[in-house]
Amino acid sequence: MNVHKPNFQQPTFQTDPVSKSIHHDNIQTDLSLAQQQHLEALITPYTERTKTSKKLAQNYRSVFANNRGSAGFNFTLKELFYPILIKRSLGSKIWDVDDNEYVDLTAGRGLHLCGYNPPFIKKALLEQLEQGIQTGPQAALAGEVAELICELTGVERVAFCSVGTEAVMLALRLARAATGRSKIALFSNSYHGIFDGTLVKAQTVNGNSRTVPEYPGVTPNIAEDVLVLDYGSSESLEIIRAYEHELAAVLVEPVQQSRLSFEPKAFLQQLRQLTKESGIALIFDEMVTGFRIHPGGAQAWFGIEADLVTYGKTIAGGMPMAVVAGKANYMDGIDGGIWNYDDVSYPHVPITWSGTSYSRHSMSLAAARAFLEHLKMQGPVLQQKLNQRTSEFVTKLNTYFEEDKLPLQIVHFGSIFSPDSSANSELLANYTNLIGMKLLTYHLFHKGFFPVKEERAIYLQYIQMKN
Repeated sequence: MNVHKPNFQQPTFQTDPVSKSIHHDNIQTDLSLAQQQHLEALITPYTERTKTSKKLAQNYRSVFANNRGSAGFNFTLKELFYPILIKRSLGSKIWDVDDNEYVDLTAGRGLHLCGYNPPFIKKALLEQLEQGIQTGPQAALAGEVAELICELTGVERVAFCSVGTEAVMLALRLARAATGRSKIALFSNSYHGIFDGTLVKAQTVNGNSRTVPEYPGVTPNIAEDVLVLDYGSSESLEIIRAYEHELAAVLVEPVQQSRLSFEPKAFLQQLRQLTKESGIALIFDEMVTGFRIHPGGAQAWFGIEADLVTYGKTIAGGMPMAVVAGKANYMDGIDGGIWNYDDVSYPHVPITWSGTSYSRHSMSLAAARAFLEHLKMQGPVLQQKLNQRTSEFVTKLNTYFEEDKLPLQIVHFGSIFSPDSSANSELLANYTNLIGMKLLTYHLFHKGFFPVKEERAIYLQYIQMKN
């Protein structure tokens, strides 16, 4: 079949407003008297209970540029618009600067698979602290941690980064270096960090699809090397085939955080076959799924071996660390490939730039070794129990919503769950309903639960209790 390349034209970039706020004067007509009274009845006790968080937000706003304090701003909830500031944590609980206790549902956006400050991580950090914090010189633990990652996930080689965005950047650079190609493909509604090269979106104008910057400050020329496709669509496979001689990589979030109920195993299998035939690197972004859904991550869950994989979040128990791992023919671009002493071998692959000052931090490596050894000792049963507990919890929540005739539905993937954005889209299209959803977040805060924003994923933690 002959497939014509779609016309991915580049537009003149126009800045979209970051905030979708509705003017305060209009809001007054959207809320009934009862709704307005409900809002006021929440604001007074909530702001009193968390008054130090609000005071500090105001005190430091002039010097501290903090998106946690303004993203999604609207006038209706202005007096509630400040982040709750946390001063300590343990297990599944956190305490704010006013000494309010919360059961945490964020797990540090997925970082703390085994809860806050688990004993085995704390012990490893204290022991390493006694040895000193080594940055610059090569930390002795790096090789051991790399070996553990290979053992658990089946990858061939490993390199360390500081954060997930850096890992994605490096994976794409390695793919481009190995293939000699420039373009990459990724999928709508996926998230790959704050790198300009992935902060793009698809836009259709007069039937033509084009890639445009998603945020102000991302330049249009960045978008020229990116195709943004529909995840799970057969048409996307056809487009990849049409661009096969230009594509260095296809970057995939195997299960999208924004679409947890969608597990397109057959699509991923077809994508794997297509990329293998075309010499395109298949990159799994497993910042969220890595080590959480299964010790081997989404690769093991779906039975699909990617060329490159990025890991982060859970891997170092809350310490900053991310990983690029995968097949040697791609990873060799970091150090020139494998060679031995006492023979004529040498680094034979052209090297691209990698590494930052904190990419092999001794404290992060100590925490990672402790975490990975814990996973190895526990085996897949840890994730299996957590996945099952999450499934039971989500079923119970959905039963409550159904019995009370609330138009909400929760979906999950393993131990990650969130409101179903597709099922709730009609509800959230109404501004008053959207305000109600946001208020649910503040009611949970007020009742002692630390939730995420209504559009974010929620994570259960696996915490072993003492006998």
